[in-house]
Amino acid sequence: MLRVDIQERDNWRKKASEFGFTFHTMQGEPYWDESAYYQFTLKQIEKDLEDPTEEIHQLCLAVVDHVVNDDAWLKKFQIPELFWQPILDSWTNRDPSLYSRLDFAYDGNGPAKLFENNADTPTSLYESGFWQWLWLEEQVDKGKLSRRADQFNSLQEKLINQFAKMAKHYAIDSMHFACCKDTVEDRGTVQYLQDCASEAGLISQFVFIEDIGISESEHFTDLNDCVIDTLFKLYPWEFMQREAFASFIIPAQVNWIEPLWKSILSNKALLPMLWKLFPNHPNLLPSYFEDELHLAKEQKLVKKPLFSREGANISVIEQGRTTIEGQGPYGQEGFIYQAFHALPTFSQNHTLIGSWLVDDKPAGISIREDKSLITQDLSRYLPHIIL
Repeated sequence: MLRVDIQERDNWRKKASEFGFTFHTMQGEPYWDESAYYQFTLKQIEKDLEDPTEEIHQLCLAVVDHVVNDDAWLKKFQIPELFWQPILDSWTNRDPSLYSRLDFAYDGNGPAKLFENNADTPTSLYESGFWQWLWLEEQVDKGKLSRRADQFNSLQEKLINQFAKMAKHYAIDSMHFACCKDTVEDRGTVQYLQDCASEAGLISQFVFIEDIGISESEHFTDLNDCVIDTLFKLYPWEFMQREAFASFIIPAQVNWIEPLWKSILSNKALLPMLWKLFPNHPNLLPSYFEDELHLAKEQKLVKKPLFSREGANISVIEQGRTTIEGQGPYGQEGFIYQAFHALPTFSQNHTLIGSWLVDDKPAGISIREDKSLITQDLSRYLPHIIL
């Protein structure tokens, strides 16, 4: 695994505008960074990332099966009781999932270590599935990269296929897509998914989360008063389950993407549950609930809220003293503790690998790097190759 400097494409910003990649720079700082790329061997991809991704995903599903059948664990996961039975029903019915992203620390040697599972609202799909592949093709065509260069990336193909399977499963020919207003990155991600759904033969309709209404018959509706039967929402279940309209979620009878059972996987309580059920697994880090801290032998721990986004409210604790503390609005539902495992450093950048799954199968990777130890929403995205 190498970090290799490379000359940027002369016209990439103009091309980004033409292709709708409007969030390549955020708050005046580069988000997409093609001044370098990460290089892997095929063995590193297949044995150290692809295989563990599929295995860890299956372990995560085993946790879901354990939790949804036990009210005590649902309470431990801070799931509102109103949703206990619907989550179990969603799991029992095997409501289909679109995608997930497992975040790993990996330096090219030894087992990748799972940091968390972004199972409900992972972003960077467009950059991963389309834009970095376009970068690869153009750099190969220009002779900047070897013609033998490849990329671990079947994301777009698998997304299109999964939308087609979902259309057949739910017997639908159209679906709604939603995200919040004033989130350029989220809107770009949802637009990309709409394009994938269109390639699968579906008619897509968009509505902002804030504009969704409730009909007299207790169905969710868009601004045209059309009933929302199937909805992809780039909006976390833990938010939805605690808002004013939460009581309408079940009677509205929506085909949710992602499904309700993803409430378990997107919860940081997943991490100590994985460690309980599969202790000493080479790809897992020791993790503990707050009432289990006495079991921790590690002198350095990472404190994570059960619900958090983009590295917010994550702290590093060493021998009982907080040495790094992230700010944010999360934490009122409680925390878990995970053994500290430093991200690898390449050219003074801390590097995190996101490993994607679509329809339960590995589909590619994304790479984020930051000068900070904690990966955040503005951390840079770099492409990768296999050589």
